[in-house]
Amino acid sequence: MIVTQTSRQRQYGTGGAQTALALVALALCASLLAGCQAGRASSASPAAMGPMPVSAVRVTQADVPLTGSWVGTLDGYVDAQIQPQVSGYLVKQEYREGAPVAKGQVLFQIDPRPFQAVVDQAQAQVEQAKGQLAEARAQLALAQINVKRDTPLAKARAIAQSQLDNETQQEAQAEASVDAGEAAVGAAQAALKTAQLNLGFTQVRSLIGGIAGQATTQVGNLVGPQSVLTAVSQLDPIKVYFSISDSEYLALVDRARQAGGDLLRGGSDLPLKLTLANGQTYPHEGRIVFVDRQMNPQTGAIRIAAAFPNPGNVLRPGQFGRVTAETEIRRNALLVPQVAVQELQGIEQIYTVGPGNRVHVVNVKLGPQYGNDWIVESGLQPGTQIITDNLQKLGEGVPVAPHAAPSAAANNPAAGS
Repeated sequence: MIVTQTSRQRQYGTGGAQTALALVALALCASLLAGCQAGRASSASPAAMGPMPVSAVRVTQADVPLTGSWVGTLDGYVDAQIQPQVSGYLVKQEYREGAPVAKGQVLFQIDPRPFQAVVDQAQAQVEQAKGQLAEARAQLALAQINVKRDTPLAKARAIAQSQLDNETQQEAQAEASVDAGEAAVGAAQAALKTAQLNLGFTQVRSLIGGIAGQATTQVGNLVGPQSVLTAVSQLDPIKVYFSISDSEYLALVDRARQAGGDLLRGGSDLPLKLTLANGQTYPHEGRIVFVDRQMNPQTGAIRIAAAFPNPGNVLRPGQFGRVTAETEIRRNALLVPQVAVQELQGIEQIYTVGPGNRVHVVNVKLGPQYGNDWIVESGLQPGTQIITDNLQKLGEGVPVAPHAAPSAAANNPAAGS
């Protein structure tokens, strides 16, 4: 009997444990079900909370100046290589490297002594030729006197005709000697001028005013007409060379004509701006002064030169900058903030506020960028209300509560137009 009661007690104890486990399982299921219901309630909370507040602006319409920007290389307005015109030893450098020089200023001195000797010799030859010419003229004068005196005597048969013939021949020879003497004097004088020029060329001068560069040869070196001694650049104004594409060139030509100038003749008043390598905008505007004669067939670009004032010679050849110019005035352009544009698989989309304050997604075609805005070429109408924030939380048909974006006017340069 004791054994039997003990077995039943064990059976009763095992059944109680199973009951407890069943109760725990039911509790877990109830908690999971409550969690699922809470998740469903949280996912549906936006609709339950009402329309989502969003910032919105109106699509504006304005005349927008479009600009082009190109990398430019600075160069001297005039660059002159300084080369001697005679050969000789360099004996002196007359200028300071990197300093301004005037037109005609002596930069180098070549040893003048050999050239001075040639000048002295040419001067002596001039004097000798002049003496010979004077002698020939005296002989001509004597021959003319003899012919004049004996001509009537020969007619009167007072002297032989042969004597007058000899005197006439001597007169002709004297005239030839005078002509030869005058030619010799002219040749000697020309040789003297050449020698004097060569002597003057021993002073190597600057042909333009500007900034002189570093000397490429040293005093004591033998130099000649093929030697480059230094270079001088006119820097005020300074040139900026840049290349633009075919379409940009045509747009620039039209824009220059609208501004009352002719780009092809360098008479355009179209202002150019220059941004330096440090990001600063150069304070002086430039003008186009040169357009190349043809497009580069390999690059499809044409070279243009602009001139910028350069007081103080601050800008130097070899620097780089970015040239900017207005290429077009886009009339009645539609402008939207950049933050309002979303891209989905290569398609630009804008979220607009549709009827009933519900989101309507519009596909648009964007044009050039203007400040903090995009120009919209198609897909929108002027005055359409577009959403600028919370775009990741929105979709087609979602209700919204739009309010004006506080910084819309500040971000849109044309908002006040």
